[in-house]
Amino acid sequence: MNGSVLPEDVLRDAPSFTPRPYELADLELLLSGAYAPLTGFLGRADLASLARSGRLADGASWPVPVTCEIPGEVASALDPADPARRTLVLTDPEGAPVAAIEVTDMWRAGENRFGIGGPVRRMGDGGHGPFQRLRRMPEEVRALLPPGRVLGVIADRPLHRPQLAQIAHAARTLAAHLLILIPVSGPGPDGLPPEALVRSIFAARDRMPPATVVAVPLLTRGDEMRDALLRARVARAYGVTHVLSTGDSLSGAGLRVLLPRELAYDNRDGQWRWRDDIPPRNRRLAMSPAEIDDLLDRGFPLPEWHTPPAVAKELSRVRPPRRQRGLVVFFTGLSGSGKSTIARNLADALRETGDRTVTLLDGDVVRRELTAGLGFSKADRDRNVRRIGWVAAEVGRHRGMAVACPIAPYEAARAAARKMAVEAGAGFILVHVATPLEVCESRDRKGLYARARAGQLRGMTGIDDPYEEPTDAELTVDTTTMTVPEAVEMVLGYLVESGWVEPKLS
Repeated sequence: MNGSVLPEDVLRDAPSFTPRPYELADLELLLSGAYAPLTGFLGRADLASLARSGRLADGASWPVPVTCEIPGEVASALDPADPARRTLVLTDPEGAPVAAIEVTDMWRAGENRFGIGGPVRRMGDGGHGPFQRLRRMPEEVRALLPPGRVLGVIADRPLHRPQLAQIAHAARTLAAHLLILIPVSGPGPDGLPPEALVRSIFAARDRMPPATVVAVPLLTRGDEMRDALLRARVARAYGVTHVLSTGDSLSGAGLRVLLPRELAYDNRDGQWRWRDDIPPRNRRLAMSPAEIDDLLDRGFPLPEWHTPPAVAKELSRVRPPRRQRGLVVFFTGLSGSGKSTIARNLADALRETGDRTVTLLDGDVVRRELTAGLGFSKADRDRNVRRIGWVAAEVGRHRGMAVACPIAPYEAARAAARKMAVEAGAGFILVHVATPLEVCESRDRKGLYARARAGQLRGMTGIDDPYEEPTDAELTVDTTTMTVPEAVEMVLGYLVESGWVEPKLS
């Protein structure tokens, strides 16, 4: 499992492909043995048997499909019947080889998409990234565990005092060793980067019973039951006998599941107890994730009765107050709507205060440095918005403010830009400059609408190419009757009100 046994000439000539994030997470779990008895992605025979009987074609028990899809252009280079043309190198997002799959089955899975099945073999040195020392093989972890019961906790959020009290009670009741499994393949449910989540768990370690901590490449897919079954299966592979439910998952896949009772803080002696055992006047309920986020956004300390100081310190580092956090202000609207003018004036106003480092992504600089060579096809328009979104997210990652103003006519590309910003730890504010088409066309400073109406220009948004109006904009501006200074003041007012910008002293 530590290196490929395929011939060098086959690997050298093999095509390569970067799977989707959850497929890469599955690949890591396959390579580590956490998905045993699986040795690769499932083919059609196993998938059909699984759908029919809940078992693989050889009769082995397995809960849900584990599959991989590739685009048509990659599939065209493969032939499962030819040993010299059925190897595909799977790479990480940076293009580094992770594994080779010997494609023994391939089928059409959708428009220009093909499913592939076959065994996988590791390539390279096993990966890179923070906290590699915690990414242990299941076999290695099982050898470290003491005999007896093992309580598994899948810690996909920071552990505050109520969760720590539940863990301590469960471990004490079972007389079990504690195994903490930290998902590290992507941001958690509350948006924390995986390395920040690991640090926050370690910040709470002195409040736990003796524990083994392991980083595991688990990634949610949006299917709650499937995620729960796979998580339980992985936990069992690492030696877990009992799992403490987080409330998101009740399926144990063969494990005993403990459902913790709701705890509350007893202000008489500062202890966490079962909620119903505390008189209402002395009871303080656990804070919700939204309440915790609100305190962090406003720069208020998390209360010590709820969160250990070391955990609070770590969370305040990764989620500083909004006025100190990176932000992407993303304008969208038709050509001539006024979005570029508003964006430029907003950037100037923010620079005058000196409170923020501001990057304006608009005009000739973007066209020259980011989008040179792109046309007006849907694919190129999406690529344009994604490039701008990526740069804006990187500005936000380093706690600057990016102001971007592409037309961005398609919802999917705008959603991708928002996702990149959020995953970089930045805020994202979508401003829809909703000036009607007839007003934009009457302005037509560059003559684009006139050329489009005359048939001299194809792909003009609003004329022969659609503009998908946002349904998720934080702010909507219409410059039909509003001046540019008024529009800028409206955006600034929103930024101040929502805590992203310090109010001006009059």
